[in-house]
Formats: sequence, structure tokens, C-alpha cells
Amino acid sequence: MAKINTQHSYPGMHRLSVRTTDEDIERIENGCIRIHSLCEDASSELQRVISVEGRHVSESQTSSFTGRGAMARLSRFVISVRSWATRHMHHEDQRPDSFLERIRGPELIEVSSRQSNIRSFLGIREHPGGVNSHWPFARFNVNYSNNTNEEKKKEIFVIDPSSNIYYNWLTIIAAPVFYNWCMLVCRACFDELQVDHVKLWLFLDYISDVIYVLDMFVRFRTGFLEQGLLVQDEKKLRDHYTKTLQFKLDVLSLLPTDLAYLKLGLNYPELRFNRLLRISRLFEFFDRTETRTNYPNMFRIGNLVLYILIIIHWNACIYFAISKLIGFGTDSWVYPNVSIPEYGRLSRKYIYSLYWSTLTLTTIGETPPPVKDEEYLFVVIDFLVGVLIFATIVGNVGSMISNMNASRAEFQAKVDSIKQYMHFRKVTKDLEARVIKWFDYLWTNKKTVDEKEVLKNLPDKLKAEIAINVHLDTLKKVRIFQDCEAGLLIELVLKLKPTVFSPGDYICKKGDIGREMYIIKEGKLAVVADDGITQFVVLSDGSYFGEISILNIKGSKSGNRRTANIRSIGYSDLFCLSKDDLMEALTEYPEAKKALEEKGRQILMKDNLIDEEAAKAGADPKDLEEKIERLETALDTLQTRFARLLAEYTSSQQKVKQRLASVETRVKKYGSGTLSTGETEAEKPEEEKKQ
Repeated sequence: MAKINTQHSYPGMHRLSVRTTDEDIERIENGCIRIHSLCEDASSELQRVISVEGRHVSESQTSSFTGRGAMARLSRFVISVRSWATRHMHHEDQRPDSFLERIRGPELIEVSSRQSNIRSFLGIREHPGGVNSHWPFARFNVNYSNNTNEEKKKEIFVIDPSSNIYYNWLTIIAAPVFYNWCMLVCRACFDELQVDHVKLWLFLDYISDVIYVLDMFVRFRTGFLEQGLLVQDEKKLRDHYTKTLQFKLDVLSLLPTDLAYLKLGLNYPELRFNRLLRISRLFEFFDRTETRTNYPNMFRIGNLVLYILIIIHWNACIYFAISKLIGFGTDSWVYPNVSIPEYGRLSRKYIYSLYWSTLTLTTIGETPPPVKDEEYLFVVIDFLVGVLIFATIVGNVGSMISNMNASRAEFQAKVDSIKQYMHFRKVTKDLEARVIKWFDYLWTNKKTVDEKEVLKNLPDKLKAEIAINVHLDTLKKVRIFQDCEAGLLIELVLKLKPTVFSPGDYICKKGDIGREMYIIKEGKLAVVADDGITQFVVLSDGSYFGEISILNIKGSKSGNRRTANIRSIGYSDLFCLSKDDLMEALTEYPEAKKALEEKGRQILMKDNLIDEEAAKAGADPKDLEEKIERLETALDTLQTRFARLLAEYTSSQQKVKQRLASVETRVKKYGSGTLSTGETEAEKPEEEKKQ
């Protein structure tokens, strides 16, 4: 095992070096046990003192801390403090779930418990949300070039880009970026807005600058993955950030251009336009939010509307600035004369400009025609931008709405096709109504999702973990899964197929051949008599049946036939595991197959449904037939391969004979001297010679 040396700082002058090898871990654990035993010895000694002192102390003496009862009272006080500290400082660990432990794996659980013992012995506390709280090996998740005995650099605080801390910081930094993009251009174009609230703008501006500076420190401490590990080396993080284009943009966005206020005055907020270069943080926040939200389509629509509003806002401010540059009221296109009281108010100036910008960019209204050349040029650019915005709106909104209704449209198409089929085949109205009610139940209870289609891009391990987490309560109740190996359990869970039965449907009938077993996830099933009315027992969530008929247990009196009639009382949601899937999974786990067969044999013996003589008598003829069929299939495959090889050998042998005959003919005709000159020609195929 590779040794990883880590150093921890403790109060005082002491420094402890911990080597996480198996021997050291055991030594530390043994030390913990010895210390715990010493504490217990001290506690028992105190209790002995209390009992001895208590027998010789009168009531008058035990009322104070003086006299012979002083030691007894002091001992009681020490034990009370110790018990209180034990309750509050050493919480009882949550009892592990044995069902999930088999999925996680024993090695990780063992290492996790041993690491926690080391930390508790050394006094190392877990920081919530820190590196240690994620998984046992995260403490050593440091990407150094190699592990040597040299002293490693001290670990620094690193932010994982996939953590909640990083996303929360993106939320914070997005606020000043959005503020600058909305207010700087507005303050630069509308003088009243800047002049009337100078103190407020200065306060908000420099608060945003402080957040910008903190954001650069966050970027210097934002980790990245190298060889699958989070880099925590300070130099690597610094070099990785400084070599990017974003570092240069961040530096430019923090240049103190507003120092020009000292010369030009405070009415020039356009000096701070370099703060707009931090726009990438806003885009990153939107991307992360879209990934995390449960309503991505709604978020995309809102995000698109926000972009359009910002473009219209900027266009309105630019229109007002051009009107101010040309002169208010000089022609019909520019903003009217501000000397008119109606058009001199700040709210009217902005709303009028916003109205003009909306009409121009959406191309849905008539605006005053331009008069001067620069006005024509600006309107042409606005029309081009408006066409792009309109195309973007139509395309994006259309695709988003279609995506939102995609599942409903697909489901409705299936229903329509089945309706057409039943109408074409003249199915009875009663059966048609049952089919439609079944589809309505699926849609109402959101059971139309194809789990395999949704999870097809995930690896099998994650698929199994998702399936176990989703169906954990149900699977825990199934005896057949409780003693399975972890690998077999994963394969069986992945092969479960959800099925839904309508009220009155028979899941199986007595005498039917059993090809699958069922696990009840939701609903109630009744074991009924042959008349279909008399109920013997009602099965509910977590119950399962049919496992005996698919195991092919030797000596079973019922064979692979069903032994009962099971009918659905209402709508029932079941898991189905077919015989072929079970046998395919058990081929790789022969020990598990024997254990399952033994468990099924015990169940049959308990119900007196097994013939012990047949069970003890040799191999089952059906098993022999299956083995013979497999051997025949293998022989057929070998014969086919042998015939192919024989044909290839015969063909190559004929080609060699033809080439030898051609060489002999040339030697006889021209002599051995022409053999070398005609060697190349003799090697050509016979067909090319004829051509």
C-alpha cells in the first residue's frame, strides 16, 4: 500500500506525522481502545469511592463539600460532567443499512470507519461542507505528480466547481454584473438619473467593485480536474487561471478608470464600461441554474425573454443618446423637445425610448421615418437586429413549447393508434373502455415514462443505484434479494420491468406455465378460487410470487406450473422478472443459484410440494435436454467454422498448384535463365493473364 504522509497543525509546539498504513491504523485503533478502557477504569474507581464514602457519611455531613462526604460529592460531580460531555460530544453513529452496504462495497465502508476512528483519536473535526464530508478518500484527493517521502506543500482551501459553494458564489457575483449591464448605459444616457442619485450610484458601484475583487480571489482558488482528481496545488491553480483569456478580461474589468472622476466630474458613468467585461460570470450562472433546475424549459423561456428585454433596453438608451447628440425636436425622428413639460420628465423620456425600441426591434409597429443619414443607418441596423430577434423568438419558443409537450404528444399518438386498431378490428366497447381507462391511469399517475430509455446513457452501476434508491422500500421486503451477492443484486435490479394491471386482470392462473416472477410495488392482489370471486388471501406492497416456478427445482410436484389464481383488485403496479433474465444472471453466479434453489426447496418442503425421491434421484431430464441442446448448438457452430476453413484451404491450395504449373511451363519453354525475369509476371493471378 502506498504511503501518504500528511501533516496537521495543532495548538502548541507539537506536530504529529500520521502515516495511513494498515499497521499504523491498527496501532491507533488499539490506542483508542486502551484510552477508552482507562477512562472506564477511572469511572469505576470514582464510583467505588462514592460507595465507600457514602457508607460512612451522615446526612449532616453530606449536605456540604466539607467533612467525610466531600470526596463522594466531588466524585458524583465529576461523573455527571463526564456523562454529559459524552452525550454531547460523541453522538451515536447512524446505524448502517446492510442492504445498501452490499451495493457500496465493504472496502469503502471499512476504510471510512477506520478513518473516522483515526480522526476521533487525533481530535480532528469534520468541517461541514468541506473536503472531508464527501467521501473517505477525499482527504487525500490531491493531485501531486507522484507520492514521495518529501514534505508536501500545505493544502489550501480549494472550491470545487461542482459544489454548492461555487454555485452560491455565482449567484452573488451575477448580481453586480447584471446591475452594471442594466444601469451603466442608462445612467450614461439619461443625465437626470445620474445627477439625482449620485451617492446611491457611488455606493452600489464600489460595492460591486469589492465583489469583483473577491471574485478574482475565488477564481484563484477554484479547482480543476487533472487525471480525474481535483488539483489543490496553489501554483498550478494560479498558473491555470492566469493563462486564460478570462484572467485578462477580469484584470481589465478592475482597472480604476473611474479615477477620471477627479478631473471630469461624477457625471460620466460611461468611464466604468470596462466593468461589463465580467459578463461571462452571468452566462455561467445561467448555465448552472439551467442544469440544476427541475423546470429547464420554463427557465429557458424566461432566460430568452430576459435577453430580449436587455437588448431592447440598450437600444432605447442608444436611441435617446443619438437624439441628444442630434438635438431634441430637430426633426420628426428624434425624441421631442424636452422643453415641453410633457416630454421633460425622466419617466416619459425612458418609456418613450423603450416604446420606440420595442416597435423597431419587433417590427410590429410604425415609427417616424428617419431624416438624416446617421438616422437611416441606425434604423437599418435596428431592423437587422430586429429580424434576428424575431427569428430567435419564433425558433426558440416553438422548440421549447414542443419539448414541453413532447411526452404528451408521444403518449397521445400511442393512444390514437390503439384506438384506430380497435376500431378497425371491431373490438367490443367494454374492452375498448378498459383499454382507454388503463391509458388514463398511466397518464394521471405519471407512469408513462420508459425508465430504460431515460437511463440508457448511464453506466450500469449508476442505473442500479438509482433503481435501488427508487425502489428500496419494496426490494427490502423481498426475501430472494436479502442474501444475494452485490453483483447479482445489481444485475437483477436492472432486469426488473415495471408493469401495470387493471382492475379484474389475472396476473396468472392455476396451471399456467411460469415464465416470470412478480414483485408488488403498489396496489393489492387477491389469491382467488377457480370461480374468480372467492378470495383466500390479499397480497399488498412488497409481496412477491412466482419465484418457485422459474427456478426449475428438481422434485417439485407442480413443476414450472402456477399453483394459484392471482387477480388484481384495483390498479396494480408490479415489477416483473422473467425466467430468461434470471437464468442469464445466475450463469455467472453458480453459488447464488444453488442458494436460491436451496431456499426454494425449503419453501416447497414446508408446503409439502416436493417429491424427495425425485429430488435425490440424479439430474433432471429437462436439465439434460437443455445441456444436449446447447451442445448441439455449439457443434453446429464448430461445423460451420470448420467448413469455412476447409473451403479457404482448398481455394488456396488450387491457387498454389496453378502458380507451380505456370512456373514449370516457363522453365520448360525458355529455360531457367528466364525464371527470374518472369517471376513477377508468374505471380499474377491467372485471370489477369487472360485479360
